[in-house]
Order: sequence, then C-alpha cells, then structure tokens
Amino acid sequence: MTTRLKGIGAHAVLLFFAATALFPLALVLLNSVKTNTEIVRNPLALPSTFTFENFVTAWTYGEFGTGFLNSVLLTGTTVVVVLTCSTLAGYVLAGKKIRSWPVVMVYLTMAMTVPVQLFVFPLYSIVAAVDLLDNPMVVGVIIAAINIPFATFLMRTFFLNVPRELEEAAQVDGVSTAQFVWHVLLPIVRPGLITVGVVVGLNAWNEFLISATFLQDPDQQTVTLGFLSMNGTFSTELGAMMAGALILIAPVLAIFVALQRYVVDGIASGSVKG
Repeated sequence: MTTRLKGIGAHAVLLFFAATALFPLALVLLNSVKTNTEIVRNPLALPSTFTFENFVTAWTYGEFGTGFLNSVLLTGTTVVVVLTCSTLAGYVLAGKKIRSWPVVMVYLTMAMTVPVQLFVFPLYSIVAAVDLLDNPMVVGVIIAAINIPFATFLMRTFFLNVPRELEEAAQVDGVSTAQFVWHVLLPIVRPGLITVGVVVGLNAWNEFLISATFLQDPDQQTVTLGFLSMNGTFSTELGAMMAGALILIAPVLAIFVALQRYVVDGIASGSVKG
C-alpha cells in the first residue's frame, strides 16, 4: 500500500510539472486563433470563432519564409561543424592520444566559462574586414565555435564508454583509424551524436545575440529575428504575436518530440563516466 501511494504521489508531481510546462504552449495556441478583442477581454476563454488571419499576418510581416531558409542554413551549418569537430576531438581526448590532453581539457573548461559577449566586437571587426557580414552560414560557424567545448566534453563521455579492447581488436585486424571511427565508433555513439545535434540545433535556432549582430540585412535574418522585428509594429496585436510565436516554436518542438527518446537515452548513457 505504501509503495502504491508513493507511486501515485510521484505521478501527481510529474503531472503537475507537465501541466506547468504545457500551459504556456496551450495559451499561445488558444490565443493565436482569436481576435485581438477576444484576447484582451479574456485570454483564457475559448474563441467564439476560429480565425487564421493571425498566422497570415505573422507570416507576411515577419518574413518567415525567408527567415526559415536562413535559420535552416545557420542551424545546419552549426550542427555539421559541431558534430564533426566534437566527434574527432572527443575521440582523441577519450583515448588520451596526445600528451597534452589535460591542457586541452583545461582550455575547453575555461572556454565554456568565458562570456560570449567578450568576443562579439572583435569577431565583428574580423568578419566585417573580410566582407562576410550578413551570411547565415558564417554565423553558423561562429555559433558552432561557441558550442564546440560543451559538445566535445559530451562526446568524450560517450567515447569513454566504448571498451578499449574494441579498438585493439580492430588494430589487430588491420583496420585504419578512419575506418574504425566511421564504421565502428560512430554507430556505437549514435545516441551521443543525436543528443549533441538536438541540443546544439535548438541553441542555434533560438540564438539571438550573434545573429542580431552579424545579420543586419533583412533578407538574411533568421526566423527568430523576424519574429522580434514584429514587436514594435504588432506589440498591440496580441493575436499576430501569438501566431508568430507558434510558427517560431512549432518546428523545434516537433523535432524535439520526435527525437526525445534518443536524447534521453543519450544523456543517460553519457552520464556513466566522466
């Protein structure tokens, strides 16, 4: 009986936290199909009539069509660069294949603690000097550099869980390092790759400071900047703002829901060793 009561209590707590997390999303969805008058009157009430004009307005004035393309380019570049660099660095550091690996670990730790704001102006000067402003892929590389230390630590943890005997057996069989990493290690650490890709991808999609600094051309701005540009014009049009917010978060929410099992498994398996 005591065990059953504990289980009911645990489920009640989980349901409370789930409701707390889902309530804002439900409120955004509810108000995105209501007129501004209905939202002001009672944001918690059901709409008298469903209207999708808010989505049309948000999509048009937020320039979400161009913004989505730029966001995909930026996020895709970030994820590819981070996965490539962090995978190779994590493999080397996990296997202690260089003598200076403790120094590298200290450097990565320090890199994660330094605020990115310290590098914005020097980076801007360099990027402007080589005429690479207003390029989403360049911004993707910059964001990737910010995320690589954390991703390297995480990938190193996954590689630490791979038995050393596996690599020794591959060397005996004459398998090269590149073949071993590509055909043997990457399938084993796939949960880690998915976890890093999702976490870094979400950060890149929602990133504001770097994007706003380096993407000033409206035709090169991301969907996040497009939504924020609506703030001044549609600050009183709550329905359009709610619809824009829903358009902004819907893709990342769908991707996270689709891959959440892999992310949870990856975090769990990557926490065994440190």
